[in-house]
Amino acid sequence: MARNLTEAVLVVGYRGMVGSAIVRRLSALGYKNILTLGRENLDLLDQSAVRAYFDEHKVDQVYLAAARVGGIHANNTYPADFIYDNLMIQANVIEAAHRAGVQKLLFLGSSCIYPKLAEQPMTEQALLTGTLESTNEPYAIAKIAGIKLCESYNRQHGRDYRSVMPTNLYGPHDNYHPDNSHVIPALLRRFHDAVEHSVEEVAIWGSGKPMREFLHVDDMAAASVHVMEVDGEVYRANTQPMLSHINVGTGIDCTIRELAETIAKVTGFKGTLTFDASKPDGTPRKLMDVSRLKSMGWQASIQLEDGLRDAYQWFVTNRLDARN
Repeated sequence: MARNLTEAVLVVGYRGMVGSAIVRRLSALGYKNILTLGRENLDLLDQSAVRAYFDEHKVDQVYLAAARVGGIHANNTYPADFIYDNLMIQANVIEAAHRAGVQKLLFLGSSCIYPKLAEQPMTEQALLTGTLESTNEPYAIAKIAGIKLCESYNRQHGRDYRSVMPTNLYGPHDNYHPDNSHVIPALLRRFHDAVEHSVEEVAIWGSGKPMREFLHVDDMAAASVHVMEVDGEVYRANTQPMLSHINVGTGIDCTIRELAETIAKVTGFKGTLTFDASKPDGTPRKLMDVSRLKSMGWQASIQLEDGLRDAYQWFVTNRLDARN
């Protein structure tokens, strides 16, 4: 698809890690009319308010990156909030975009849409083939509904609404909260604090053997824009009307031990790493099959150690804010 740099491009959820990276990517590509929308300037749960926004603003494309997100504890504690808020945000934005005549929209989901015991690496075809991980089932159900919303508007109304499902993301503007952060920001902060306070040992839950895939958020943003811009014939040739989502990842994983060792190197930690095998490991492996995305002409370019150095530099520069 030819790039039109004057089109009005709306990024919903622009203050989050992914949304802010998409704004940076669009700006770097020369887009001149980037609109931003977040909960601080509009209640995305308010259907009439969202519709009014689209009525008042000319929008040509939408990147839907807004979501209620959190770790296992938050998902277990607030399951009703996670399913309701995400269902409503998606439904309100997608329907309002359609009513306003917006032809192109990109919905951002999550790899948690796949069954807990999905065959590895996980292909797009694994969707709806098995039981979901119970701890984040409400969130996963909402994200699956978002995919199906996009597909349904395409089938009934001829829209071009696409979906991307990222693997584990990290990078600038990540959440470094001591209780609610994911594995990379949690370890970056823990190793940083160990260096800062001359701690000799860092203990890590689990055996260190589980394998995980990680994608820098700037690669995620680049992939998102690529999927949005790729010609419709190419997109349709690599998808199906009712199986249209695209996995986004590196296609490469590493053990938690290897991740911890790399983070120790990045943060300058010289002490001992210990692994508490009495703590749960979780799923042995979670790896995305990204062959569909590669066939559309894109693959990740940021190596893990380089990406971790970038994420750590952001944390060091912004750590007072990141601790909130």
